[in-house]
Amino acid sequence: MSRIIYPALLFLKRMYMQELIDKLKAEGLTEQQALKAIEIVKNFAKQKFPIFGGAIDKVFEKYSPKQEDDFLE
Repeated sequence: MSRIIYPALLFLKRMYMQELIDKLKAEGLTEQQALKAIEIVKNFAKQKFPIFGGAIDKVFEKYSPKQEDDFLE
């Protein structure tokens, strides 16, 4: 059962995060600015609620910049 639920949860997480990015872009932010704003909120939440740091990281990890994503390096 968990093999079915986990992919569904990942899909929902991606969908909601993309929805947030789209809302920020609709307010005039570029995609880079939207991602930076989300990173700021993530770091703020981790600082204020350190007990939830691991969970917060999991929610945001899909959209955090990664070294391998940079095709110039």
